[in-house]
Amino acid sequence: MLRRQDVGHRVVVRRIIGIRGERPLFSDALGELVALSETDLTLATAAGPLRVPLRDVHRAKRVPPARRPTAAHVAAVELAANEAWPAPVQDRLGDWLLRSAEGWTGRANSALPVGDPDRPLADAIDAVQRWYAERGQPAMMNVPLPLAAPVGVALDERGWGSRPLTLVQTAPLAALLNALPERPDLPPVALTPAPSDAWLAMAAARKAGPGTPLPAAALHLLTAVDRVRFAHLYGESGELVAVARGTVTGAGRWLGVVLVEVVPAERRRGLAQHVLRALAGWGADAGARDAFLQVEERNTGAVALYARLGFRTHHTYLTRVAPDAG
Repeated sequence: MLRRQDVGHRVVVRRIIGIRGERPLFSDALGELVALSETDLTLATAAGPLRVPLRDVHRAKRVPPARRPTAAHVAAVELAANEAWPAPVQDRLGDWLLRSAEGWTGRANSALPVGDPDRPLADAIDAVQRWYAERGQPAMMNVPLPLAAPVGVALDERGWGSRPLTLVQTAPLAALLNALPERPDLPPVALTPAPSDAWLAMAAARKAGPGTPLPAAALHLLTAVDRVRFAHLYGESGELVAVARGTVTGAGRWLGVVLVEVVPAERRRGLAQHVLRALAGWGADAGARDAFLQVEERNTGAVALYARLGFRTHHTYLTRVAPDAG
C-alpha cells in the first residue's frame, strides 16, 4: 500500500470498479500521487485528476518516473508565477520565498519552498512558522509536486493540513491562439494597463464576496508588474460582463493568466475564450512564447475548458496550512 512518502511520485493503482458474477472487476490507473488521506488518494493522470476511495484500492505501488519537467523547469514556472502575483512583503530563507499580502489570497500569503533554505529542513519549517507568527498570520506553504515532495512529507509528520489541489497548466502560446476562435460577433475586448473600478469590484467579489473592499495589498498584487493588462468586455448596455488579467514575466517567456471571470447571466456564450484570445494576442506581441495558469482540480468546468484549448498539467501544488492556523 502507498504511504505519505510516496506523494509526489509516479504510482500505479489497481482499483475495483465493479462486480460481475460475484467476481471483482479491476482497472489500473497510472499517474503522479498528489494527495493521500485516510479515506482516498488522488492521482494526476494523463486524462486529468483521478480521486480513488481507499476502499476501492486492491493494490498500489510506486513505479519508475516518466519523463517530466525537470526541477529547474518547475522552479522557473513557479518563480514566473511569483513575479506575476507579487506579494508586497517578501523575504528570503535561503532560496525559499516568504510572502505576505494582508491575507489576500493563499498564494500571496504562503512560503514557496523552492531551492535550498540554507539550513536543515526541520529548522526551515520552524523559521517559516516564526516569520508568519511575527506578522499575526497563519503559517502556510505552497508545496510544488513532485519538486518539493520531501517538504510535503515533513509537513505531514507535523500535522499540517492541505487545501484543494491546484494544477499548474501550460500551453504554447501559438497553439493557444490557434485553438481560440475569433469572435467578430462579440464586442472587442479592451486591454488596459490599469483596472477600472468595475473590474476591481468583480475581482473582489470573486475572491472575498460581493461588496468586500480590496485591501491595499490586493492592489499591489494586481498592478505591481511591469507588463500587465486588464481585459474588460462590456455588454450591449455598457455593463462589464467579463474580465481577466494577463502578465508577461519569467524573462519575457511566460504569459500568466488569472482572474478569468464572466458574470453568471452571460456565461456559456464563449466570453471567457474571447477575453483569453485578446490576452494571448497581447502576450504574443510582447514576445511571450508560452502561457500558464493555475486552476483548482475540483473546478471541473474550468479544467475541461482549458484542456480543450490545449493546456496540460505541468505540475501541481498543495497549499499546506499549519495545524495551529485554524
